[in-house]
Amino acid sequence: MRLHIKTGDSVKILSGDHKGSTGTVLRVFPKKMKAIVEGINMVSKHVKPNADQNNPQGGVIEKEAPIHVSNLMVIDAKGNATRTFRKKNEKGYSVRVSKKSGEIIA
Repeated sequence: MRLHIKTGDSVKILSGDHKGSTGTVLRVFPKKMKAIVEGINMVSKHVKPNADQNNPQGGVIEKEAPIHVSNLMVIDAKGNATRTFRKKNEKGYSVRVSKKSGEIIA
């Protein structure tokens, strides 16, 4: 399934506790239609002590939880939240284009 967001995009949160805030997409799960946004939707997770270097003591850590992609909108180069559509460029590849400014989204 093809989504309107990709890893590395700047996005604006449209609804929920973090409405209006912005962040960068860290990971996308196309089958679940969810994405993880940096610093948004933080949850506490209890972790067992383990032998690796990440968490030898164990305890409670804060990490980002997935958020549904319908609650995210891409931010274009001008800093505006915008809808997108796909269009073929000169080389025949499909690219995302901003509906507000008409510019290609990298």
